[in-house]
Amino acid sequence: MAKGKETPRQKMIGMMYLILTAMLALNVSKEAVDAFAKVEKGLEKTLANYVQKNNEIYKEFDRAAAENPTKAGEWRRKAYEVKQRADEVYEYVQDLKIEIIRKADGEDTDGLRGRTVIIDSVKKYDENNVPSEVMIGANHDQKAYALRALIDEYRTWLVNDIIQGENVSVEQSITETLSTEPGLAPDGSVEQWEENTLAELPLIAAIVMLSKIQVDIRNSETDVLMFLNDQITAGDFKFTDIEATVQANSDYVMRGNAYEAEVFIAASDTTKQPQIFIGNYRETINADGTKTYEMVGDYTQLEVNDKGRGIYRRTATSIGEQTYRGLIKLQAPDGSEVAYPFEKSYNVGAPNVIVSPTAMNVLYLGIDNPIDISVPGVASNLIQASMSNGSIRRGSVPGYRGEWAARPQDIGQSASINVSATINGERMRFPPYEFRVQRIPDPVAKFANMTEGNVAKNVALAQPGVFAVLENFLFDLEYTITQFTVSIQQRGFDRSETSNSNRITQEQRSLIESLNRGQKLSIINIRAKAPDGTTRRLPPIILTIN
Repeated sequence: MAKGKETPRQKMIGMMYLILTAMLALNVSKEAVDAFAKVEKGLEKTLANYVQKNNEIYKEFDRAAAENPTKAGEWRRKAYEVKQRADEVYEYVQDLKIEIIRKADGEDTDGLRGRTVIIDSVKKYDENNVPSEVMIGANHDQKAYALRALIDEYRTWLVNDIIQGENVSVEQSITETLSTEPGLAPDGSVEQWEENTLAELPLIAAIVMLSKIQVDIRNSETDVLMFLNDQITAGDFKFTDIEATVQANSDYVMRGNAYEAEVFIAASDTTKQPQIFIGNYRETINADGTKTYEMVGDYTQLEVNDKGRGIYRRTATSIGEQTYRGLIKLQAPDGSEVAYPFEKSYNVGAPNVIVSPTAMNVLYLGIDNPIDISVPGVASNLIQASMSNGSIRRGSVPGYRGEWAARPQDIGQSASINVSATINGERMRFPPYEFRVQRIPDPVAKFANMTEGNVAKNVALAQPGVFAVLENFLFDLEYTITQFTVSIQQRGFDRSETSNSNRITQEQRSLIESLNRGQKLSIINIRAKAPDGTTRRLPPIILTIN
């Protein structure tokens, strides 16, 4: 396993080996060999666990390749290459253990049962010379050196030919687990891997060290197998549920147009094509509570594209809600066929368009009129509009509902709004809507919020100016008074003063100050600027001072 991810058992074995090596250096022979025997038995259990785990992974490769040779076949081939190479190195190490035991105990030793080591039955477990003769030799040219070369070749092949840079953590694990780097001798000097690992050991210690190498071989085999197994589904989406799905371009179509929908499995394998059927099906509840489905009566099968999706097309001929259903059949991981039901509804309507002014049923000259334009079942961004006798644009008018603004150009002729919409990729035009064009009505000029009647002199003097009010009109528009004249009669003469804004001037206020009870205050020549930019002449205001 990768560094930092060792199992508790692996950590225990490593620590025990270090402790036992130190005990050998102190010549605590009896205790050391007993402890090494216990470690050997632990290693045998670890090896058995690795073999069982690896065999399960090989079965998984067999199953995946049987289900989908295209997807899993190549990874299975590589997995069995790893098995062959791992077995070769493992058996070579086993041959070394057998040779050492037979050379020490004799050919008829009880320490071997076939190719299996029975560590408790080895008689000369403390023999010091034989392991070094077999592994090192007087000239440092015996089988430990061949073992190192074999491990190096195996490690390099796994990293370069199998992993190929696709997983750094697995590469690091293999490099560390199967390392044959030099080590430090008890005196602190550097020793080659062969001498540092296998020289001058009693038989029991040499067997334990070789077993540890075998564990490392199986450990690396497991790491690589798990990496290869992950590659089978590396490009797949992970999901916990499967359901039949129908995805329509719209749930509303107009009579004469085509309804179209994609029918597919929501979580699917692109290397496996489903079968998709449209029609009635029968549902059966099994004894275990599961459900199975099968098509009945007349039904059709959809053509499936390279994405595993079937395209369902049907011309809309009848107005109202239309429903269709069917099954999607897919091969399950165990090779059986599983059916998933689906049902979908859509509405068919007559071709129509809705265009409505949001203020009133006319368009007013010189301003933006808020307009709603909609086509049932069609997104607003797929709607286009144009206008005669003026212009129309997409955009709201502040303070009003509507996504369009229409501005007519001339009075005396109607304005037509023409609408088209993109439906199922085609542009459809609708009959035009005509609107009357009117001028914005004139406002009413008011002084002291009055147009006529009696007004107290002190109230008249307190007024800041004259204001234009647009009464009983849906649009909230503002008129600006640009001019008015205050006129009075005094001693038989007309006196007047003019303001060029909506504010009363000091001269006008002096005229009002000079009035007595019963005299007339006339505000005439009133001019106001309309929102459309025109100037309107407004009726006079006649008040009596009381």
